[in-house]
Amino acid sequence: MEQKISKIKAFVFDVDGVMTDGTILALPDGDLLRRFDAKDGFAFRMASMHGYHLCAITGGSSESIRKRLVTCGFKTENVYIHSRDKIKDFDDFCTRNEVTPDQVLYIGDDIPDLCVMKLCGLAVAPADACSECIEAADYVSPRPGGKGCVRHSIEMVMKAQGTWVLNTEQYKANF
Repeated sequence: MEQKISKIKAFVFDVDGVMTDGTILALPDGDLLRRFDAKDGFAFRMASMHGYHLCAITGGSSESIRKRLVTCGFKTENVYIHSRDKIKDFDDFCTRNEVTPDQVLYIGDDIPDLCVMKLCGLAVAPADACSECIEAADYVSPRPGGKGCVRHSIEMVMKAQGTWVLNTEQYKANF
């Protein structure tokens, strides 16, 4: 596992069930609300400040997903909403960001994530992921989706690589 962690240059995530607990509130106007963990948001910012590439690939189609993630350091073009072919989107992300699949940590929680989990360098599943994802994972976070599994995974990699350090001035300038 240490060898896999040492190669990571990018973090790619599913959204529902990974960044959120999977609960979706449907409003009368058709908008769908999700609840994100603020500690995950800080971890995204830390990763972004230290040059890691961030990407989300989700079947969800609310533009609010993109808006939330951009405030956390994601590039707009690295947020793939309404994805119906996660492999195609993963390949596009890797090509545009000049990373190889073995340099990517991917967190997925359900069947549509399995294809990418099998391609990436370090496959992670939240504690409450479906059994197929838990079996496919290189690492299972002790935290469930939407309750810190993202923060736990980013922090684990960055601490192992010696990059989990906050530069307050850079943080103020970027966020």
